[in-house]
Amino acid sequence: MEIQESGENYLETILMLQTRKSEVRSIDIVNELGFSKPSISRAVSILKSNDYIIVDKLGNITLTKKGEEVASCMYERHSVLTEYLISIGVDKETAAQDACRIEHVVSEQSFERIKKEYTNKTD
Repeated sequence: MEIQESGENYLETILMLQTRKSEVRSIDIVNELGFSKPSISRAVSILKSNDYIIVDKLGNITLTKKGEEVASCMYERHSVLTEYLISIGVDKETAAQDACRIEHVVSEQSFERIKKEYTNKTD
């Protein structure tokens, strides 16, 4: 089953929260994204049933290997695209917002080319 854009965003958010906190719970995702508790609960349930996350009996959320692969890919895309857009003169806030949308639809070929061009400029 292919994951949808919203699922990719949730996984990326969980990954980012895990870098800041030792434990991630649904309420942390609610606070980070500003979505309702029922929306987050439904998303967590879907991600869990598709083996992207594990939720322990205390409600702590952990990415599975499969979930971490998706989250890491999205995070890399978001980071590279944001920095690339900033490097060509887009303000930081707009660059981050645009990167969040672009990261889900850009082809692997285009992303790799952007990454290569950006990396060459910063070396």
